[in-house]
Amino acid sequence: MKAVRLYEYGGPENLKFEGDVPEPTLGADLVLVEAAATSVNPIDWKIRSGARQKDIPLTLPAILGRDVSGVIRAVGSNIHAFRPGDRVIALTRATYAELVAVEGSIVTHLPEGVNLVDAAAIPLVALTGDQLVRQAARAESGQTFIVSGALGNVGRAAVHTAKKLGVHVIAGVRARQLSEAAALGVSDAVAVDDESAIARLVMVDGVIDTIGGETAAKLFAKVKSGGSFAYASVFPEGLSATNPTVKVTRVLTRPDASKLREFADDIRDGKFLLPISQQLPLRDAAKAHALAEKGGFGKIVLVIRDPARP
Repeated sequence: MKAVRLYEYGGPENLKFEGDVPEPTLGADLVLVEAAATSVNPIDWKIRSGARQKDIPLTLPAILGRDVSGVIRAVGSNIHAFRPGDRVIALTRATYAELVAVEGSIVTHLPEGVNLVDAAAIPLVALTGDQLVRQAARAESGQTFIVSGALGNVGRAAVHTAKKLGVHVIAGVRARQLSEAAALGVSDAVAVDDESAIARLVMVDGVIDTIGGETAAKLFAKVKSGGSFAYASVFPEGLSATNPTVKVTRVLTRPDASKLREFADDIRDGKFLLPISQQLPLRDAAKAHALAEKGGFGKIVLVIRDPARP
């Protein structure tokens, strides 16, 4: 099969597109997905560069990637909820490939009305945002939370989940993005790059942080005693000591088929929007990584097999 493999840590050029990679083995509890697309997440290029080598070691050569959308080619003997031909999405591993073997318990059907290729943008960012709110922050209806990086991919998902729970959301964005924040359906927004604006903020029940660094430190100071601070990136060293009553929790995203289907349904129904900035063929994974590292909004989708094209 065709796939992109990493042979050594380093720059994007170390990603090699190959046409003779061994196909994954189908086990009894697995489904074999003929991939339509995958997407590029920050964790992908952090692993590729070697920055996450200590906590996420690889056996090289390795296939990167966490998101997959596609059509089931075959199912294991213990799988009864899926059949060949089903459209599915999942949060798994080794997805920069034409075929991906996935545990049946973490796969979900993709509803009609959601584009199969675009759906590859959903899994990791949606589940990270959701788990930041529900599991790490344990946000509840009536509470007030700041979501930093609210216009980013994970931030958008966090805002969406928080609103569904009845949380009052303050969207943390850059000053030049304040007008765009209204599209998130929130009533309040704050410019996180404006110290005077942050100083004017009321104390809040918690923060959902997707940015880290100095922004995290500034927003941490606005959390009430006994509040919560949930993060997905890096928490500044020593910051907890400034208010030990605040519960600080990092999210380690886990597959969740039911929540993934919920996000897909909301996209179908127009309740949630996840912008896609570019679609590139799988062979251009190195280019996609280089673009992703520059930052910006919207997901980069790697198209593996577009069923809409011959």
